[in-house]
Amino acid sequence: MEIKVITNSKEETKELGFQLGQLAKPQMVYTLTGDLGAGKTTLTQGIAKGLDIARTVSSPTFTICKIYHGRLDLYHFDAYRLEGLHQDLGFEEMIQGDGLTVIEWPMYIQEIIGDEYLEIEIKLLDEDQREFTLKSNGATYEQLLGELKI
Repeated sequence: MEIKVITNSKEETKELGFQLGQLAKPQMVYTLTGDLGAGKTTLTQGIAKGLDIARTVSSPTFTICKIYHGRLDLYHFDAYRLEGLHQDLGFEEMIQGDGLTVIEWPMYIQEIIGDEYLEIEIKLLDEDQREFTLKSNGATYEQLLGELKI
């Protein structure tokens, strides 16, 4: 299943993320693709709120992974700097753990993501407007998209 959502502000992007956070269950994986500045971190901030995470979420660009604690743990990856790196960094344990994993630039670690995940592509339409394409990969994520209120 695939759906498209257009947001017209950071607040609307965070609201979409909030819903995705509320619908998250243990061991879910959301992948985020989009150009720099497309809204990946803003969406993740909303996801964190939906997981009852009080801490401020920022991009894990230089740390590769940040962990936040809420209703579910949130493992927030920025895999951009992992391109071409072929060694075991222990990320599989987090991805298969009891939290929600959100991965920016997933193409660099696709082999450890698995076959079932929610794919979120973000296109910058103008300064405030974004187009989100949400694609389910697996029955769990198809159900999630069916429960999304847009």
